[in-house]
Amino acid sequence: MSGAEHRLLFHGGAFAAVTRSGDVTGAREARPDGFFLGDTRHLSRWQLTVDGAVPTLLAADPAATGPAAARAVLVPPTDRDEPPPHTVFREQRVAGGALVDTLHITGNRAEPEKLWLALTVDADFADQFELRADHRVYGKPHAVRAREVLPAGVEFRYRRGAWRARTTVTADPPPDAVEETGSGARRLVWHLKLAPHETTELTLRAAAASGTEEADPAPGAPGASGAPSASGAPAAGPAAGRNGTPRPRTTASPGAPPGAGTAPTPAAAPPDLVRAAEQGLADLDGLLIPAAGPGGEEVRVPAAGVPWFLALVGRHALVASLFALHHRPALALDTLLALAATQAGEADGEPGKIVHEVRHGELAHFGQVPYGRYYGAVDTTPLFLVLLGALTEHTGDDGPARRLEPQARAAVEWMFRDGGLADSGYLRCRPDDGAPAGQSWRDSPGALCAADGTRATGTFAPAAPQGYAYAALTHTARLAATAWADPALADRLTAAAGDLRTRFLADFWLPGPDFPALALDGAGRAADALSSDAGHLLWSGLLDADRARRVGRRLLEPDFFSGWGVRTVAAEQGAYHPMAYHRGGVWPHDNAILALGLARYGLHEEARTVVAALTDLAARTAHRLPEAVAGYPRTDRPTPIPVPHAATPQSWSATTPLALLTALAAADSP
Repeated sequence: MSGAEHRLLFHGGAFAAVTRSGDVTGAREARPDGFFLGDTRHLSRWQLTVDGAVPTLLAADPAATGPAAARAVLVPPTDRDEPPPHTVFREQRVAGGALVDTLHITGNRAEPEKLWLALTVDADFADQFELRADHRVYGKPHAVRAREVLPAGVEFRYRRGAWRARTTVTADPPPDAVEETGSGARRLVWHLKLAPHETTELTLRAAAASGTEEADPAPGAPGASGAPSASGAPAAGPAAGRNGTPRPRTTASPGAPPGAGTAPTPAAAPPDLVRAAEQGLADLDGLLIPAAGPGGEEVRVPAAGVPWFLALVGRHALVASLFALHHRPALALDTLLALAATQAGEADGEPGKIVHEVRHGELAHFGQVPYGRYYGAVDTTPLFLVLLGALTEHTGDDGPARRLEPQARAAVEWMFRDGGLADSGYLRCRPDDGAPAGQSWRDSPGALCAADGTRATGTFAPAAPQGYAYAALTHTARLAATAWADPALADRLTAAAGDLRTRFLADFWLPGPDFPALALDGAGRAADALSSDAGHLLWSGLLDADRARRVGRRLLEPDFFSGWGVRTVAAEQGAYHPMAYHRGGVWPHDNAILALGLARYGLHEEARTVVAALTDLAARTAHRLPEAVAGYPRTDRPTPIPVPHAATPQSWSATTPLALLTALAAADSP
């Protein structure tokens, strides 16, 4: 679904992918259109006709009033000698688990006009995983569909065992008729009379609900989409000003934990970066979805992104919350609570592990996809501990750390026991158990590789999660010494962090290129591709100061730095492909982590270079940073090239400008 062909409207766990005219066609493409809630497509047709013809799109407003809304101007097909007799001003928004479509039909003539307007609607209740272009077919035995005409519209219902879904379409004023189409869809029809230059209004609403019992259609209501309701987005914290504009805070030292730093005043930051931060905050608000804390309390957490990942994905939620910590600290607490509530227990096989992905769709409910609660990530658990420590240090309030002490201790023990720290000395992942390759942010096939592109084999130890583990141990040692009053645990974790650093520098360091390896394979051999994951090691503080500065400067050399940011692998290697997700693409969030790491080690000019590149990229992409762009040199390709299938918007891309403000403030501090 290209941005030129479709628009995404998203809010509160629901999203609509519509044509620029505002229709839903029922496409089953690489990125199908529709209205979705809880991984279920609740509208597969939503097509407007006037006098039996599809209106012509005259204008479209992609910005409208934010990521949850859009506008279009439509007219009937005419030739240039006959101006259109009427104009349809269409306004759409996603709110409260519903798609709301408001039509203002304005007569353009000095005489009365009659017209008939029709909206064809249908709901196929397809699961998102059915719609992906992977050619998989999922059986749905004993599924029952029903349609019922209502006084103000029509309701579509779906039932399979205990699973229920419904879409209720209502209109104000009600339609004059609801017609069958022969295909299962229904056509709502209005016969309108317009006085000269009169405007009449129609408001159409498609409300969705799905889950294991009938429920109020609000997104996240109990029983709807399998999650509890939530009252609203987390309030802006003390670092957020009016309209979400960051306010200045005191600057942390360069050696502070990941995410530490300050947001400069808007006047001190490049205007394009400030605009990107504002756009990011607006997108972040739209990406917040309902979840429950360990006590059943209502929280909202950042979903990974639309269209495919409007769900709780642990890694994305944690990184986005770290990036936004100085602007939306309440977000960090909500994320921690939601992840604590879904932490693995004894029945899950690896108690203490933090969840990677939580889904609420039909296929997840019946176990046809493994993502109901899916623990296939090696990095979410240490990042959980990092965020808990960073939140405590930022706010000075150890209440969350004391409340979440049992979950944090369980997470620490998982790192040693099942994660591999006690056995192999590293966090390791086993890709042969059906989990994504690498089980870290670099999770595409072949992403962990040698310089010539040969894939690493066996049980991996990716480099970046070792840095997260180091940061988790140091953060949790501080919590043990203070909030938990457990000096023995603090000493144990401090010693483990020191041992991990010593071991890492001995095993991962590549003497020839003077650079850390991307991973160790199952036999302990180094996957020697030179990668941007080295920036994550700066961010986490795993490298000593001398090595960190050498690595930071190396990452800004031309084979790494494209002009739009640092590539995921250096270009002069066999592994490099400019349009590969993790073997040549440029990721804004990856570069934001690098910028924070550079600032941490005093490489302020290098940090400014990365910030400037991403600021320019934001300016070229309507101030909404994409998930990734191709690694082509900016000198050769002065326009950033999208990576195929990259998602936008995405929570960690949306919060990247906030992290860049933090890095810039650290670089500009005395």
